[in-house]
Amino acid sequence: MNSEGSLFISIGLAAWLFSFFRRFFDTPSRLPSWDKMLKHIWWILWLLVFIVNSLLPVKNIGNWYIFLLSLVLVAAMAKIRDYRPARTLLIGIIPFMICFAATITLDSFNSRLLNQYGNIVGTSWAFASLWYIGLNFFAVYQRKAAEKERLAWEEERKVRQIIEAQNSELERIVGVRTAEITRQKEELEQTLAELRITQAQLIQKEKMASLGELTAGIAHEIQNPLNFVNNFSEVSAELVSELEDEQQKTNRDLALETELLSDLKSNLQKIAQHGHRASSIVKGMLEHSRTSTGQREFTDINALADEYLRLSYHGLRAKDKTFNAKFELIADPDIGLVSIVPQDIGRVLLNLFNNAFYATQQRRSGAPTKQEQSDYHPTVTVQTEKLLTGVRIRVRDNGAGIPEAVRQKIFQPFFTTKPTGEGTGLGLSLSYDIVTKGHNGTIKLESAEGEGTEFIIELPA
Repeated sequence: MNSEGSLFISIGLAAWLFSFFRRFFDTPSRLPSWDKMLKHIWWILWLLVFIVNSLLPVKNIGNWYIFLLSLVLVAAMAKIRDYRPARTLLIGIIPFMICFAATITLDSFNSRLLNQYGNIVGTSWAFASLWYIGLNFFAVYQRKAAEKERLAWEEERKVRQIIEAQNSELERIVGVRTAEITRQKEELEQTLAELRITQAQLIQKEKMASLGELTAGIAHEIQNPLNFVNNFSEVSAELVSELEDEQQKTNRDLALETELLSDLKSNLQKIAQHGHRASSIVKGMLEHSRTSTGQREFTDINALADEYLRLSYHGLRAKDKTFNAKFELIADPDIGLVSIVPQDIGRVLLNLFNNAFYATQQRRSGAPTKQEQSDYHPTVTVQTEKLLTGVRIRVRDNGAGIPEAVRQKIFQPFFTTKPTGEGTGLGLSLSYDIVTKGHNGTIKLESAEGEGTEFIIELPA
């Protein structure tokens, strides 16, 4: 085959070789600056070689063309030698290129020397070819392994990007939720502050309501001895007038004067007696109605219950003149003095007594007929009892009773069955706290609808 025919064959081989090289080493991404040159160098170099061969014919011009192109590929592989397959293939092709260069040089300029050392050249070609083929397979293996690593890395990168995106989204969501929680926290803190203020106001209202009922009871309780004082004062004034008139007479009746003086002395004793009674009521009620110090005192439970029972009844009578009820204290004389905070326990008793009288009043007013109203007799009974471990106080009424659903909530703050304006719902809640937390006692409720209600307080000795 002539040189031009060999050159045309070399062109086809070169086109395939460069196309394979660009795909194998992915030069568009690994060697972008050389890729355009590698894409066109084979036909540009062919054009130059063809022109040179036309002007100055050269033996085996096709082999020289392949050799020059191979040098370009070797230079490209040297450029990306950090890529393991390229480095391996570069090591494999160097002996082949040496043999190739020596062969075409000797063939072009000294064919006899090539024929003389043909065996050595053939052996060198065989070794170089085997070396190249072996490292070529190894480079292919490395490329597959590198491709697997790349795919794995790419997958890992995608997963990492997804995770980063999810983390960013989670951080955004957490930020939004945190801002929302912070806002809700601030709103709840503000609401809590408002509730505390409202609670303090309601507690104060409850105390003032209790104080008002206590004041009304005191007024009615003290009214009786004051009436006696007023009546005996008027009678005593009349007796003094009669005594003065008798002393101005010429014939004085000494027996009448003595009788008048005796009656006057008796009246003064009764005035003093009822005055002391009124004074003791005022003193006792002021003692019980003052602000609690929290200090325990040895207190007569029976006397405390008796005073607050009468005050509660008279307080309700002050609101409703038509209301009448029977009340009774069954006192255990063996109780003695018990260590309590009298102001606090007094508030508890007053609250229970008020509720008991209120329940009987509601049952009487809620009776459907006048006959049933007249047949019903409101009764509140208070019983004290000494226990081995302390004292028990029972407060029972014969009102309408408490339904089961209401019993479960009776000690909850702000729960009340009274109409709006008549109760804050804190009375029993405060009573529960005073008994259980303030005195380590217990307070229980027993009730039957249509029969009545009983509160049982147990205080440790």
